[in-house]
Amino acid sequence: MINPTLKGFIKKELLQALRDVRMRTMLFLMPVIQIIVFGLALSTEVKNIRLVVFSDPHDSLARDIESRALASGWFIPGRRPFEDPPQLIQSGYADAVAIAPRGGLGRSIERGEGRIQLLVDATNAIRARGIENYFNAILQNVVEDQRSDTEPLSIVHMEIKMLFNPSMRTPVYLVPGVMSLILGLLTVILTAMSMAREKEMGTFETLISAPVSKWEVLLGKTLPFVILAMIDVPLIVGATLGIFKIPFRGEVWELFIASFFFICTTVSVGTLISTFAKNQQQAMLGGFIFLFPAIQLSGVMAPLDNIPLFFKWISYLNPLRFFVTLLRNIMLKGGEPSVFWPNIGALALLCALSILLASRRFQKTLN
Repeated sequence: MINPTLKGFIKKELLQALRDVRMRTMLFLMPVIQIIVFGLALSTEVKNIRLVVFSDPHDSLARDIESRALASGWFIPGRRPFEDPPQLIQSGYADAVAIAPRGGLGRSIERGEGRIQLLVDATNAIRARGIENYFNAILQNVVEDQRSDTEPLSIVHMEIKMLFNPSMRTPVYLVPGVMSLILGLLTVILTAMSMAREKEMGTFETLISAPVSKWEVLLGKTLPFVILAMIDVPLIVGATLGIFKIPFRGEVWELFIASFFFICTTVSVGTLISTFAKNQQQAMLGGFIFLFPAIQLSGVMAPLDNIPLFFKWISYLNPLRFFVTLLRNIMLKGGEPSVFWPNIGALALLCALSILLASRRFQKTLN
């Protein structure tokens, strides 16, 4: 026999949770959406590797290796706006650059000096190992197919040069991504819960009736979190450099500009979430509903090249995507301008859009 008091409490809580349309959406619809996104985004397979091959025009063996690589499904053509192989990788035009010997790879094999150099972007150590294994397998298959049955097995040595993470340490790739997650989690959740707490405690009406403008209320509730998060930036970076020995090759001002736009964006998102939440529980749940897909569509855990095209387009609305790219570019590649400024522009645009949406929704709530 169920205790009547306990039965009453269970009934009350179920009715209270289920009568709210937003709560029903969070409980039943969002888990389905998230499992779809997670299932499609979480993949450790290495593919869409941007490859550039430097070889002599008449080097048929090098061209065969390139065409075989592009036909394998692992590699795609990289861009070649200039002739500096390491700069192609630093600027993000290529993930791997193969350099065949002068005079042709076939002739070097005939001289017993078969050798090809492969430059790899090793910021992601797992992806770099996959690139090395894929290219080596293609190289050996091509060389094997080129020889006749009467010739001895040709040997081609592949010289691997890992750029930006020569020690192949996984934290070098993961820690900048974790930094962005920490800042995003702090700003979104704390901002959303702060506003919801005012509603829950009944002090929101006091703010509305106070002789202050709507903009003063909005800035007074959001600016403190921007300031606190900006204070956290040097603390997090200092811990990263000191504990994990992550290199910092860029400029400090680049880091602070990127952090400022990202923090303003996530604080605005937290404010927007709070305008829909009636209490802190809903605000926290709404924050996690935003953050979980944002994390999976940011490139922190798995490369964005692995996700379907539809979700890849959605990821352009994700501030984490651009901030993770900026952090890795600033810390590991020295803040390459061709990567820095386009991502700053995209992040600034998202920042302006999120501030506009949050302010309009906030003013509507005050009214």
